[in-house]
Amino acid sequence: MTDVCTQGLDTGFVGLGYAKVAFLGIVQGITELLPISSTAHMRILPAVLGWQDPGSAFSAAMQLAALAAVVSYFWSDVRDVTVGSLSALARRDFSDRYLRLAISIVLATIPIIVAGLALSGVLNACNSPLRSLSVIGGACIVMAILLALSEIYAKHRLTLNQASILDAVLVGVAQVGALIPGVSRSGSTLTAALGLGFARPEAARFSFLLGLPAIALAGLKELWELHKVHLGAYGWSVLAVGLVVASISAFFAIWGLMRVLERFSAWPFVIYRGLLGIVLLMSVAAGWLS
Repeated sequence: MTDVCTQGLDTGFVGLGYAKVAFLGIVQGITELLPISSTAHMRILPAVLGWQDPGSAFSAAMQLAALAAVVSYFWSDVRDVTVGSLSALARRDFSDRYLRLAISIVLATIPIIVAGLALSGVLNACNSPLRSLSVIGGACIVMAILLALSEIYAKHRLTLNQASILDAVLVGVAQVGALIPGVSRSGSTLTAALGLGFARPEAARFSFLLGLPAIALAGLKELWELHKVHLGAYGWSVLAVGLVVASISAFFAIWGLMRVLERFSAWPFVIYRGLLGIVLLMSVAAGWLS
């Protein structure tokens, strides 16, 4: 399948239609918030099914579905941080834990904003080399190894209340890796949080809360880019279907992730990512996928 470009923006999702985009929305929603790379699955599934690649613009816009899911699932945390930090500012209580967490979230977002702007010309361009299956497969394997090391050597004791600003900045730096397809935003930040010694459910909670601004900015930026290239009414309606379906599936993905981390560990994701990367590289080498 060839790429579909609209003034240089990859908009392959438009040609897929409602049913296919709804199906991909389910997969996108599930994989976006699990540490297994949504981009990898958005490249693999269409290739296997013989469909048009939905394009990087679709994946970026779907960040808004992830945003809706994270905010709704962690609503009490989001409310506490928002209301608590504003209240602390009004009282000029700069030692307030909610204000410190809000400041941490802002600081953690700066690295990915800078990197995202620097690479914006490459990330969502048609035929971007970063979306090659070889790059995605390699990234999956590397992240599987890093996540495994975090499981083996980390202490898994810290809670979100014990998180320092330095912890947040380090997780924010790790979040930059999510710009490389196959790394996964949730995968990179969860791995970093685990490596810093956070308990598994707390690491996921930390990861999602720190990622909220980046997720929102990425999604809104992509909507603006689609607006600038004058995406038609049909294209917007197809995207809307994908967003609604992905929001629902993403919510259940968070629920499932939290249950796995509470009762088991991140090893199922380590194994899945490692096997996915190996299968991808073997398929490319054998000429089964391109």
